[in-house]
Amino acid sequence: MAAARTRRGFLRHGALLAALAALGGCGFHPVYGRNPDGSVGPATRELANVTVSVIPGRPGMLLRQALQQRLEGDGSLTGAKYRLGVVFWINGEGIAIQPDDNTTRVRLIAHANWTLQTNTTEPKTIQTGSARDVDAFDILNQQYFAADLENEAVTKRMAEAIASQITLQLASWFDEHPDAARAAEQ
Repeated sequence: MAAARTRRGFLRHGALLAALAALGGCGFHPVYGRNPDGSVGPATRELANVTVSVIPGRPGMLLRQALQQRLEGDGSLTGAKYRLGVVFWINGEGIAIQPDDNTTRVRLIAHANWTLQTNTTEPKTIQTGSARDVDAFDILNQQYFAADLENEAVTKRMAEAIASQITLQLASWFDEHPDAARAAEQ
């Protein structure tokens, strides 16, 4: 029995390795991060040249921090070529309502619309997009402080998820448009 599981594990890992090798042969490359030769691709270079505008409110501050961590690269930003503006809001709704009208579970839906512009005296919009995330938390009976803590934790998780989506969208766009740097400088 154990030998059969081990064999299946080897077969599964072998199939995964074969699939990864096939991806390398068809032009697959990392969207952001370092290439196998140690160089950085156009997406990584350009992501490091994005500065994030202030996003109002506590959820906006969490999102801005998460975006800055993902975009700043190695921290050697000398002059940002791009400015990322984000409109971020979170809606909440009670989804578990007791017969006495008390809500015991809240669903939060985060929305973000973003705009990437050149960081020049006359900014030009280069790309726009949106991101969305859904999460929820429980409200324990008469535990309002715990509900506030849980709301803060969920808001932080949502900001992290939205930041990851925006970063991936930007990286994908920069990867598909390696000439974006020249357009931003004009």
